[in-house]
Amino acid sequence: MGYADLRATLTDDLALEGKDIVMTTMSYADHNIEHITESDVATLAQRLETDEYRNPFDGLKDWHLLRAIAFQRPEMAQPYLYLLDMEAYDES
Repeated sequence: MGYADLRATLTDDLALEGKDIVMTTMSYADHNIEHITESDVATLAQRLETDEYRNPFDGLKDWHLLRAIAFQRPEMAQPYLYLLDMEAYDES
């Protein structure tokens, strides 16, 4: 399973039902991220770098995917951590 298949399984839909807003959150199956290749991550990073998305939500989906990869497969995301702009958080 490659990146395209994984991206197809993500959901981040916002729909109006009457007056209530219902949001389906994204979920990542661990086995899907395990199957992502270096080429898939490079393609993802290139899209984030060029930032030419049709809408901000598509960019956010890619950002969250790269973040999930960084936590679960840090060796794959190491060259692209600058795209995540993550800082250490000190709770004290």
